[in-house]
Formats: sequence, C-alpha cells, structure tokens
Amino acid sequence: MTKVHVTTSINGDETEFLCEPHDTLLDVLRNDLSLTGTKEGCGSGDCGACSVTLNGRLVCSCLVLGVEAEGAEVGTIEGVGEADNLNVIQEKFLEHAALQCGICTPGLIVSTQALLAENPSPTEEEARYYLAGNLCRCTGYDKIIRAVMDSAETMRGEVK
Repeated sequence: MTKVHVTTSINGDETEFLCEPHDTLLDVLRNDLSLTGTKEGCGSGDCGACSVTLNGRLVCSCLVLGVEAEGAEVGTIEGVGEADNLNVIQEKFLEHAALQCGICTPGLIVSTQALLAENPSPTEEEARYYLAGNLCRCTGYDKIIRAVMDSAETMRGEVK
C-alpha cells in the first residue's frame, strides 16, 4: 500500500508526515510523531482517552484517519501547557487531585479546554454532559468536575 503525504498543523506547528491510508490519527500522533500524551484506551471511540481537537472540534483520534488531518489544525495535550508553564486547567486538575492513573487525564484536559472555549460559563450539569464521553475508572468524577468548574471560574477572572 502506498503511503500518503499529509501536511497539517499540530499545536500550532506546521507538520508533515507519511502514513498508510488506514492509519488512525492516534497511531500517527503516538507512533510516527512521538506525541505520546494522547492515550489509547479502547480503540473504538468509547472512552475519550484519545481526545484531540480537529479544527477546533473535539474528536476521538482513534476514530479519525491520519489522512483526514490534511490541511487541518490538530490540538493535542502537548499543546495545552508546558511542564514549567502549566495551563490553568492542568493546574486545577492537580490542585483538585482530579487524576490518578493518568490514562484518561490528557483526554479530559483537552475536552475541558474544548468545553471552556465553547462555553466559558458551563453549569455543572453542562460540564458533566460535555465530558460524558470521557471515562475514568479511578476518580469517581467529582474531583474532575470540581477542577473543571474551578478552571472556568479562574479563566473568567472570578475570585473565590
């Protein structure tokens, strides 16, 4: 099978790669581009561990073909913050202990960022609904939702 040349932007950086037509975006990110922050949980779009944005829309990268990234803007967990300069969402996940094993965390943070870009003032119910596609086996979700709501307040400039 002939590999396909793809030109895209990942986290604001112009990127080119070759992939098989059947390779998922998740496989390309992890295996070809060494962006291993995006995790594979289920491989069928049911867990949200592989959540990324594609042209600003939240998607499961295990359900998107790498070739579909042609000309697109891809956002991954690596583009959210840096180790010495965390994003507010990352800080709040740490502050609220909204992570344990870490498999779901990158997808939840990317999903939270997408939610707050779309709706900077979500209700708790809206946040729970938006993040319903992200499964976590460890935390029980309450800490996650507290981190999301606190992130929203902080990003809006509200002081507790």
